[in-house]
Amino acid sequence: MISHDSPGGTMKQAPAILRSMVAEERTDMHQRAIVDDGIAVQFSANTMSALEYLRSRNVGRTVIERVLLEPGQRRSRQ
Repeated sequence: MISHDSPGGTMKQAPAILRSMVAEERTDMHQRAIVDDGIAVQFSANTMSALEYLRSRNVGRTVIERVLLEPGQRRSRQ
């Protein structure tokens, strides 16, 4: 959990909005890693194996379709 020192020397929690943003960023990074692994499975094995891998990790249908069936529609890696 994010915190900072207050002038009185006690720790205060970061605002809820900031905690939420950090949690979303972690989820997005985790999801990105799963999708990248699924693309690697498709490359090294086949599309069905990649599909099952992504499904087993609760990746949404529209994301699976986009990354496996429409490589030109994948998001950039910035």
